[in-house]
Amino acid sequence: MVPPGNGNGAAAGAANDVILELSPPGDDWSHEQCDDVEANGGGNGDAPPRRTFSFGQAYKTRHRQPQVFTVWQTLMLGYQSLGIVYGDLGTSPLYVFPSVVLPDADATDFLGILSLIIWTLTLMSLVKYALIVLKADDHGEGGTFALYSLLRQHVNFKGNIPVPLTRLESDVHLKFHSKRRSRPSRLQLFLENSPKAQLAITIIVLVGTCMLIGDGALTPAISVLSAVQGIQSRSSHIKQKHVVVLSAVILVLLFPVQRFGTSRVSFTFSPIMLLWFASIAGIGVYNIVMHYPPVLKAVSPHYIYYYFAKNKRVGWEQLGAVAFSTAVFPSLILAYSGQAAYLIKNPGDLSTAFYSSVPALLFWPMFVVSTLAAIVASQSLISASYSIIRQSIALGCFPRTTVKHTSDKYEGQVYCPEINYVLMVVCVLITVGFQGGPEIGRAFGVAVIWVMLLTTMLMTVVMVVIWEVNGALAGGFFVFYLAIEGTYMTSLMTKVPQGGWVPFAITGAFLSVTLSWTYGRKKKREYEARHAVGDGEFAGIVSRCARVPGMCFFCTDLMDGVPPIVRHYAANTGSLRELLLFVTFRTLPVRTVLAGERFLVAREGARAGVYRCIAQYGYMDEQDMVGDDFVRAAVAALVEVAAEADDSGEEEAEMIGRAPASGVSYVLGRTVLRMRRRARNWPKRFVINELYRFLQKNFRSNVSTLKLDHAKTLQVGMIYEI
Repeated sequence: MVPPGNGNGAAAGAANDVILELSPPGDDWSHEQCDDVEANGGGNGDAPPRRTFSFGQAYKTRHRQPQVFTVWQTLMLGYQSLGIVYGDLGTSPLYVFPSVVLPDADATDFLGILSLIIWTLTLMSLVKYALIVLKADDHGEGGTFALYSLLRQHVNFKGNIPVPLTRLESDVHLKFHSKRRSRPSRLQLFLENSPKAQLAITIIVLVGTCMLIGDGALTPAISVLSAVQGIQSRSSHIKQKHVVVLSAVILVLLFPVQRFGTSRVSFTFSPIMLLWFASIAGIGVYNIVMHYPPVLKAVSPHYIYYYFAKNKRVGWEQLGAVAFSTAVFPSLILAYSGQAAYLIKNPGDLSTAFYSSVPALLFWPMFVVSTLAAIVASQSLISASYSIIRQSIALGCFPRTTVKHTSDKYEGQVYCPEINYVLMVVCVLITVGFQGGPEIGRAFGVAVIWVMLLTTMLMTVVMVVIWEVNGALAGGFFVFYLAIEGTYMTSLMTKVPQGGWVPFAITGAFLSVTLSWTYGRKKKREYEARHAVGDGEFAGIVSRCARVPGMCFFCTDLMDGVPPIVRHYAANTGSLRELLLFVTFRTLPVRTVLAGERFLVAREGARAGVYRCIAQYGYMDEQDMVGDDFVRAAVAALVEVAAEADDSGEEEAEMIGRAPASGVSYVLGRTVLRMRRRARNWPKRFVINELYRFLQKNFRSNVSTLKLDHAKTLQVGMIYEI
């Protein structure tokens, strides 16, 4: 057998350990499962093939096949994306032109701004994101963490970085990992040999992720406020405080809707966005025809030059108003062109450009549609925040929160109740705190442009390392977009004192949680690695303890070695069940795990009655240990392994078969990490003793997702003194 891979320096098991895949007794294979087996060489109606692995190979996952959608499914997903993906982007006409402050603006100014918008939409939205970034998905997942996950599959990250490393030596052979080139690029070699470069990439990912979460709190505020402020353009009796109160009420009602799930929310709201895009396109055409038909000449970029030549520094400062205008291309081009055409004839209406350009007869219908569209716009970044949190938890970068999967058809549609209400509170505080002022728009622009910049940096690395793009071409991509986004960024950074500090504050708060959690988990792993129970010591513990009839499932996060809490448990109880099974639960990045892949078991050395098991689940599988099915499945696997182990296998198998009848118990470990007071580094002591401990107490535990029979469950606590 092949020696096991080693992720943390601890022994993974003996080289002759036998690993067995188990199908639970009586479990029928569905048509989908049979098709999957046939595709992997087990067809012709045969039962799923049993295979043996070394323990290190037990961490293999089935190769993810790309999802294939029918034409109807593709149309439905595209239809849903109108509400959940393009919502926030599509409502940008509500606030882009009104965010511009240009005294005595004339046709040259409006044509220049329109030209900036058109080329920003084209280069950053259409070319960069739609045609390039969206292709860098990690099995359907997108965003900064998806890019990071792709890089981790190709680059051997190592060293002292915040994100916990779980890479095994055998990972390079996994089908789940993307195919690596035979000759790594210079950039890949540099990254693998530079801990500082790996740390820099990790920090970029963490900052970008936290910035996007901040964007999730700012988008609802600016979208709803911009829609509600339309009332003021038609009634002088409506005060700003009334707008703020109404916006806050809408926001409070908005967030509870998220629990119904991305699919239902987006399908319900997509008709609104469809009506919205049709309306702004129609009104745009109307304004172009009625006010200034030649307005589309702004497609020529020389108007951008005229704009900056005339306005100089003032024009540069207004770039922040354009930085967050990207969306569904044709409708937005017409909408912005119509507003520009209207403003050329009515420059005094710049601060209320959207509603002033709406024909009088259509004002109230458009007010209703725009308010509903703004509500929909808020959904996209809120939903994105859930996905980011889910990815962060999976990579060990964030404390465990409740993650509910709201669709059994499409992956990635999740809902996090705790994050939902945290965002709601932050969003309402921002709205009320700034009283609906321009500071919210500035904060929003800062968040968006920083996410764009960080995405450009990560995409450049992905292009070279994974896509094998020519270095000169990838460098050109980086320089080109760095120049564009850097220019926008320098303009927006002047607005930091006037509201631009908000996304940095939100990022700082989430980053402190992330870094505190990852640092605490790192110290916990280091402690367990140093104090792991060795083979000789564990043999002594087993020999000294009384062997009580029955079966015990000892749940642990440690996939390699025996955790030190076992020493603590044995010392305080003085007994062990005659059948002891260490169980590690793994959630794989697949919707469900086939029955034949659910359980992987191995004998723990040569000790009688001691085994190790990995229980694998997909993200939609229920981790249910209540009832007899789980026990029967585990026992069946253990009996087969025991029978093949040695000459005493038959006797061992008989013991395993009768053990559950004498009682089954579940032991869970709960560790408390504490740094000694004599430790000189008080910042680290504060992080461990205060921040990390707070997160441990107030977030979900590692076994919180299990369904357990609590009458048979024992939780054992232990303090880790570091």
